[in-house]
Amino acid sequence: MTEVLTQSIQDYLKHIYNLSANGTPASTNDLAAHLGIAPASVTGMIQRLASAEPPLILYKKHQGVTLTSQGERAALEVIRHHRLLEAWLVQTLGYSWDEVHEEAERLEHVISEDFERRIAAAMGHPVRDPHGDPIPTEDLTMPAEDTRPLATLRTGEAGTVKRVNGADPAFLRHLQGLGLVPGAQVCVREYSEFDGNLTLEVNGHTAFVVGPAITNQIFV
Repeated sequence: MTEVLTQSIQDYLKHIYNLSANGTPASTNDLAAHLGIAPASVTGMIQRLASAEPPLILYKKHQGVTLTSQGERAALEVIRHHRLLEAWLVQTLGYSWDEVHEEAERLEHVISEDFERRIAAAMGHPVRDPHGDPIPTEDLTMPAEDTRPLATLRTGEAGTVKRVNGADPAFLRHLQGLGLVPGAQVCVREYSEFDGNLTLEVNGHTAFVVGPAITNQIFV
């Protein structure tokens, strides 16, 4: 019997995709933490998804979880919905980038494919969401990207902020206040080898110090 992709299943697939994007299988503990539920509940759902027809994940006890091709397509469809919705909420309805995540979380499961196509066309088929994350293509391919954490830049190096990893509204507002948003031009004036802090100049303005808690979440 073909598994019905409920909202819960879609959330699992999306989180598995994000957790395993670096090629490492997602662990049940990491999934539980991201979903905010007990590890035992995660194990039950994982077993269900692994035995679906067709299987949506591959699971080996103590070795983590990866998506099958069918599971990956389902995950990318939800991610495409989410990121298109975030772009639409900002461009069309005047939301700020720190307001859109929760709205998109609710809407991503319910919009039709026709609605998806229409908002993509209305916005000129955007390739990134307001946080700079790449939007999967209509044929459900994730665009390749060549970025590195801002934390890896050293004195004299410069770059353009491409994306920010994080949905916490307070964190995003803080970055907005610093000017560390997609499109910003950054230059490292000084690197501290003792604590990893960077003295940054942003868009040619006065330099300030930021630490790894921020620079590891920004990609250039």
